[in-house]
Amino acid sequence: MAVLRRMARRVQGAGAGGGPDDPLDAAQERRVRAVLALGGVPQADLPDGVQQVRLRLLERAASGTEAPRDVSAWAAVVASNLAMDWHRARRRQERIGERLASLRHAEHPEHSTGDDTKVLSLAVAQGLDELPDAQRQILVLRFYADLPVRGIAEELGIPEGTVKSRLHTAVRALRARLHEDEVV
Repeated sequence: MAVLRRMARRVQGAGAGGGPDDPLDAAQERRVRAVLALGGVPQADLPDGVQQVRLRLLERAASGTEAPRDVSAWAAVVASNLAMDWHRARRRQERIGERLASLRHAEHPEHSTGDDTKVLSLAVAQGLDELPDAQRQILVLRFYADLPVRGIAEELGIPEGTVKSRLHTAVRALRARLHEDEVV
């Protein structure tokens, strides 16, 4: 693990693409970016995708597994898998709003019409999309998966106070977004 930390520090210090200890050279980084972009990952998320590929290379080295024979090909496959994961996550997020709206309608059918449900569903989905990943994850686990704070903390390996803080911030941001859009 210490090797992984040292290598990660060197990569961070070297900047993107090209320091002597960077597991990806400039050509490999360009190829990873291209695979991610062609896989439909938005331009804004490409740097994160490249960093994920670097991290997986570093983790592989830290675990003692020998380096792949063709790092460029291996990195392209990892990038392709990341692009598929990105799309799966996007589809899950889109369905969350629909499910939350259908739950609301099932619990309070007298208070909602079909149009109200659709508007709320869309507003919630958009609001969830705008939340940082950590906040969105906790909000979904708490209110959609109905996990208690302690269960979320155990599953994510973070303190209960962090779960509560992120949950509070996420609820406040989502509530503000829904009021801003005059949905609630």
